[in-house]
Amino acid sequence: MEKRVLVLNLDHSPVAVVPVQKAIVLCLLEKANVLSTYELLKIRTVDRSFEYPAVIRLTHYKNIPFRGVLLNRNNLFKRDNGECQYCGSKRHLTIDHIIPKSKGGKTNWTNLITACNRCNVNKGDKTPEQAGLILKSEPFKPSLSYFLAEYAERQAEEWLPFLSSRIMNS
Repeated sequence: MEKRVLVLNLDHSPVAVVPVQKAIVLCLLEKANVLSTYELLKIRTVDRSFEYPAVIRLTHYKNIPFRGVLLNRNNLFKRDNGECQYCGSKRHLTIDHIIPKSKGGKTNWTNLITACNRCNVNKGDKTPEQAGLILKSEPFKPSLSYFLAEYAERQAEEWLPFLSSRIMNS
């Protein structure tokens, strides 16, 4: 039972990713309905067989305060595909403030990027323009759907129809 289950709110917004055991309990207690299953997978007990849920939807709307995606090293590296945003290297990665903190740069999604140690040292306390560096892509604040869609592309294609394709919130 290694596959995960996407939980949607009544309005189809993503709420959580849970183990299959929790998803089945929610369905048996009629707190959720199965919207999609993993093909060819079944859960068998002594006297019953269940479809293996991939996506479930809660039967009642749950007001969940917006938490956003946590700004941390791991999520920043995921957003930037684990590569330096200046040269494309995937080795010796660090975090770089595009506008240096000493020049008023903030620690937020739109001012932080993944950079290799070499590019970060060469850039130093300058902006990319001053250092002659060009960003490969514009940094953005990712949404929960962005990360879920990225996971779904690798692990759970059944989720894709239920996720707004890589939504980017500002």
